[in-house]
Amino acid sequence: MDKKAAIESLEKYRQELYDLSDQIWMYSETAFKEFESCKALSDFMEAHGFKVERGLGVVPTSFSATFGSGKPVIGLLGEYDALAGVSNVPEEYQLHAPNGKSTHQACGHNLLGVGSIAAALIVKEYLEDHPGQGTVIYYGCPAEEGGSGKAFMARDGIFDGLDAAITWHPSSINEIAGTSSLANVQVRYQYKGISAHAAGDPEHGRSALDALELLNIGVQFLREHMPSDARIHYAITDTGGKSPNVVQSYAEAIYLIRSPKNEQVQELMKRVDNIAKGAALMTDTELNKVFMKGCSNTVINTTLNEVLYKNLCELPIPPLTAEEAEYRSRVNATVDQPLTPKPHILATMTMEEKAAFIEKCKQDDIDFVFPLVEGPAMGGSTDVADVSWICPTAQVHTATWCSRSPGHSWQNVAQGIGSAAKKRTMFAGQVMAASVIDLFNAPETVEKAKEELKVREPGGYKCPIPKGVMPQPTV
Repeated sequence: MDKKAAIESLEKYRQELYDLSDQIWMYSETAFKEFESCKALSDFMEAHGFKVERGLGVVPTSFSATFGSGKPVIGLLGEYDALAGVSNVPEEYQLHAPNGKSTHQACGHNLLGVGSIAAALIVKEYLEDHPGQGTVIYYGCPAEEGGSGKAFMARDGIFDGLDAAITWHPSSINEIAGTSSLANVQVRYQYKGISAHAAGDPEHGRSALDALELLNIGVQFLREHMPSDARIHYAITDTGGKSPNVVQSYAEAIYLIRSPKNEQVQELMKRVDNIAKGAALMTDTELNKVFMKGCSNTVINTTLNEVLYKNLCELPIPPLTAEEAEYRSRVNATVDQPLTPKPHILATMTMEEKAAFIEKCKQDDIDFVFPLVEGPAMGGSTDVADVSWICPTAQVHTATWCSRSPGHSWQNVAQGIGSAAKKRTMFAGQVMAASVIDLFNAPETVEKAKEELKVREPGGYKCPIPKGVMPQPTV
């Protein structure tokens, strides 16, 4: 079986994979609670001839599925966690689903995990005819949203044997991820005070809520004096009660601190820590800091990106039916913000090319491939980054959603169970599988990619999550 035949072999698995994607969409389990999703995916892989190992390191909802032998060893990364609180799909945009349930797979991870499985199945078909040419390992990676599951796995050495890793993400465009991502840490700040009658005995009260408010105010002032591409977000998770005539004795918030590089995040966290300590001193309360998780910045690998890009351009993007196109048009109309190409892509074009490209991006469905251009860090974060420090890693995006789809939105929830999204998921699987097969046939490319990683980050990987910190569900 050659590469072309292996890619075409996906057809016999298509309906199974569509059903599996719908199943994960229905479960919609949040970070570190993906027990049903993990079981469904790992059972599927075991039933299809992969050697499965469940509960990797300290992450019980993770697993690996291995097929083949020899080198290179290529990893395929899959995710399946959902986001809480994003299930408000207007009735007229809901697609048919079992029980008519509208869930919160607002980042398309039901598609992501299954798309990488599609790639693994294709590669297995190829390896069955080419024994000893290499090994493929599918990694079931939980808690990308708010949990940094891959960073915990990386800390425990789960990815250490890989020669390269490939993954993908649902998107509104077709591209290879040519930009880095923001490193981050997530910290819980807890204040303990003394309750008292707010009117009759205020002098004996020590308000934890006051401390929390002062922490937030202090961070607002910090924003003027931190790098412009850094970000600090927070969620107040406990205000201490609902009685205004009682001095609140407990309050807490979770802070997410981001910056383009790991070391910058560590420095910024120290500054937030000092503000938190200052708030405790000002209010005579006790502060407890709980480090929750962290993830690194992505290390771009041009060598691997070029392999993925070649296959993304060569394989045909599945066209939409008239019904699918009409639905995308309706969903697109619910979003005011048009698709705006990233500045680093436009910077490579002439004025005429730029105008034409911007106009082309106005269509409801992006049925073309964006140019491969490396640029600055994107605004978000991903724990794929921690894998990218350990081995060469590359990521493809395919247009599973209409062009204006916002991140983490009901629009993504609604489209995630549709036939158009699932078609483009299979396309992503084919692009990844074709790239893995190319790497099996060109081990020198793998070695080149590994050398590039050493040049880009000669110091090697240091996990941002300290030893002893355990995975912590936040929902």
